[in-house]
Formats: sequence, structure tokens, C-alpha cells
Amino acid sequence: MVDKQGKPQRGYLRLNDIFNLNLPAELVVLSACETGLGKEVQGEGLVGLTRGLMYAGSQRVVVSLWKVNDEGTKELMSEFYRQMWQQGKSPIAALRDAQLYLWEHKNWQEPRYWAAFTLQGEWRNNL
Repeated sequence: MVDKQGKPQRGYLRLNDIFNLNLPAELVVLSACETGLGKEVQGEGLVGLTRGLMYAGSQRVVVSLWKVNDEGTKELMSEFYRQMWQQGKSPIAALRDAQLYLWEHKNWQEPRYWAAFTLQGEWRNNL
């Protein structure tokens, strides 16, 4: 974190801080456990990282919906980025193909390795 003058500041980046960011990113990937979950707020609906990042300007956010396996996530994310950058696929196509790739390999077939991840936001446009 930095202050308004750009000097380092101790602290945490909290959800309300994310809502106040100017983050016009085309894609944000949160590959940790349960990053797509939020809290039900009466009168507001579900509030979480996905909503905060999209409010800040991100077009797309890849998140997980439950606790994920570290090794499986490493394999999935490696394949996801390979599909996007080397194959030139859109994020939604790259995620789907990375999930299929893991599903087709004996060591990673179980959905617990790849099915937690989803893309939220604009899915039609390529990066």
C-alpha cells in the first residue's frame, strides 16, 4: 500500500479499498481458495472480491468457488496461461480448454483439481 504521495504505507488491502481503486484491467486472476465467495449484504446482494474488482474497472475476474488443491491449481493456471498466450485464446476459452486438459489427464481427472474456477464478467471479447 502507498499513500497519496506514493510513499510506502503499512497495512492491508481490504475490500472497501478495492472498490475505491481505478483498475481498468482486462483480466484479474485470483487463484487462491474461495476467492469467488462473498458475503450476503441486505439490500446490496453478494459482496466480495469479484464485485469489488469489477466495480474498480476490471472487465473479467477468474475466481475459485471452493478450497483448491495447490498442485492442481498450479497445473490448471499454467495451462490456462499457455492457452491464452501461446494459443491466442480468449480467457473464457482458455479456462475451458485448461479444465478439459486436466480432466483428460489421469493425475488431474477429478473435478476437485479444476472445477472450482470460473470466469465472471465480459466473456465475449478477446484480450
